[in-house]
Amino acid sequence: MTTKCPEFSTFGRRFTRRTGALELMADLGEALSAPGRIQMLGGGNPARIPEAEAIYRAELAGIARDPEAFARMAGSYAPPEGDLDFRAAVAKHLGTRYGWQLSERNVALTAGSQTAFFLLFNLLAGHGPHGPRRILLPMMPEYVGYLDLGLDDDLFVAARPAIERQEPPFFKYRVDFGALRVTGDVAAICVSRPTNPTGNVLTDTEMRQLDSLARGHGIPLIIDAAYGPPFPGIEFVDATPIWNDNVILCLSLSKLGLPGLRTGIVVARQEIVEALAAMTAVLSLSPNNAGAALAGRLLASGELSALSAAVIRPYYESRMREAVACLGDSLAGTAFRIHRPEGAFFLWLWLEGLPMPSSQLYRRLKQRGVFVLSGHHFFPGAGAQWPHRDECLRLSYAQQPEVVSEGIRILGEEVRRAYAGGG
Repeated sequence: MTTKCPEFSTFGRRFTRRTGALELMADLGEALSAPGRIQMLGGGNPARIPEAEAIYRAELAGIARDPEAFARMAGSYAPPEGDLDFRAAVAKHLGTRYGWQLSERNVALTAGSQTAFFLLFNLLAGHGPHGPRRILLPMMPEYVGYLDLGLDDDLFVAARPAIERQEPPFFKYRVDFGALRVTGDVAAICVSRPTNPTGNVLTDTEMRQLDSLARGHGIPLIIDAAYGPPFPGIEFVDATPIWNDNVILCLSLSKLGLPGLRTGIVVARQEIVEALAAMTAVLSLSPNNAGAALAGRLLASGELSALSAAVIRPYYESRMREAVACLGDSLAGTAFRIHRPEGAFFLWLWLEGLPMPSSQLYRRLKQRGVFVLSGHHFFPGAGAQWPHRDECLRLSYAQQPEVVSEGIRILGEEVRRAYAGGG
């Protein structure tokens, strides 16, 4: 007898929908398994940097040779906050480098940043004793992975940016503080810095204003620094990190070149850390130990900071300049602009007046073996009445140079075809 799939719960239906995050990860899987040549400019995978991988392999080999170190990594549960020694090393490093007053009680580990944001958003927002609460994203576009994390609909409220046209081919988004409103149902403000998808680095002035705004309304400021300092430090402009007891700072080992270890780091006041630990204990007992084991000594010794400054940041800056030059050549004469790339490893392309939605251009590129991300995923609540959201693409330049240059060449052909009215 044939059985049918059981009916999913409300939770099940919500988390099996087609989402931007699913599209991104499905594209990654499709690109890895495709028989032909794929130009993968769409995913969030970091580059494979030989100098960094050599250090990680050597560290892992040392752990494998040491029975006690291996047992600590693989043979026992960590506490729900995560490995104590690594948390203490994180607190000491941040305290020494930035003068912040921290201890291991201010640090929690999670199974990657995505899990950290799922826990944080649903801890602070959603239905509560005083009605629904939401997360304010003060400047679109913002990270696609946030948008479907809520257990409830309408978890986010987002503000359009001010658009500053700079010398061609660049432009820059800025927080429009004149139009920004923090209503009574806002539970927290959240920004990424550097911003995924645009590579924007909010200025120190913008960060101070957001911090002041959050404190004035008695709500936390969540900062996603997965690409920023202290590691991997992929910023190409001067920017000062901030933390205080009202800030929830989220770090990650992924963009160091270790995404498979799924290690997120949350730096927050003790009550937030304890809440995350309680949630982790229910959901997964404890975070994994692999990231803490591999990165702990490197962090404590200063090697991780040196690697970030001397290898990882310069690598991406060089690749960024190459990709910008390729775009300039491939799109010369078209109405294109690039968000000024100040960090992370993405280029955000604005095709002003594009005759078709960016989602259609995404599909046409995919047919030619070029994977990008359509910009419309990154504008929560913007509404179809704002054409700008359908004129943008996110490109990654983390893959091998020949992959990026060939992908951009094909992109240029398809963009010209679109502007020429080609079907």
